[in-house]
Amino acid sequence: MRLRFILSQVGQGLSRNLAMTISVALVTFVSLTFVGAAALLQMQIDNLKNDWYDKVEVSAFMCPEGSAQPGCAAGEASQEQIDDIGALLASAALEPYVDEVYLESKDEAFAAFQEQMADTVWAQSLTVDQMQVSYRVKLIDPEQYQIVADELEGRPGVEIVVDQREQLEPLFNILNSATLLSLGLAGVMIVTAVLLITTTIKLSAMSRRRETGIMRLVGASNLFIQLPFMVEGAIAALVGAVLSVGGLFVGVRYLVQDWLAGTTPWVQFVGTADVLVIAPFLVLAAILLAGISSVVSLGRYTRV
Repeated sequence: MRLRFILSQVGQGLSRNLAMTISVALVTFVSLTFVGAAALLQMQIDNLKNDWYDKVEVSAFMCPEGSAQPGCAAGEASQEQIDDIGALLASAALEPYVDEVYLESKDEAFAAFQEQMADTVWAQSLTVDQMQVSYRVKLIDPEQYQIVADELEGRPGVEIVVDQREQLEPLFNILNSATLLSLGLAGVMIVTAVLLITTTIKLSAMSRRRETGIMRLVGASNLFIQLPFMVEGAIAALVGAVLSVGGLFVGVRYLVQDWLAGTTPWVQFVGTADVLVIAPFLVLAAILLAGISSVVSLGRYTRV
């Protein structure tokens, strides 16, 4: 009997404030979509780091003939200097950081250049003697690249030390900024959703003051009086959460997996399974939104 009464009150409240209920669902949908998009973007950044950081190398290019770098004032790197760098990379001091070391000779560098730049004028104009010897160092932990780079920079015969991670960091910084922007917009929309849900519950409570007054007179508890209003807010917020999960699922399925993954197959993109991972958190966030809004608004209008 009590359940039927509560459900009838919920139905009346939703029908009386249908426009506001739809507004609550839409604002919740937009705010949680931003939250979910930020979470998926952070997952994508983690995937990229896991894929690309494992391939990060520190390259030490030895001085070629005629280099203008201050460290190459003595001319082209001698065999002794090249061997000294190799010994340094194989030393006990760098053993905890260095996984593999590959020495690329002038001939190998020339062959690689010819293969990569076969259709350019440069490929026809350069000779083997103009290439330079280099060391390619694969790291055990790419996060510690600076330690190896610091050891190599300034050594006799070393022209320049190039860290591939430096080329990736700007991309990750942009993606992290996009994540922060999404979270900022989500925060604004969440505040808007809380205010809108609070207003909706207040209007519903004010329109039913007579019913709540009668319930007080017959001895109904605060919880019994407030429960229909709480359920109304929860339903509207949950509808928004379901729309958010559905929107993210469709976006990832067709925009990311079908389109982006097809154009860049070498990148591991987030998938629909990741959307399902964050879906419970979005639903929980919707419940928290409705709960916070109910606590803020119901005390003044329904408390016995």
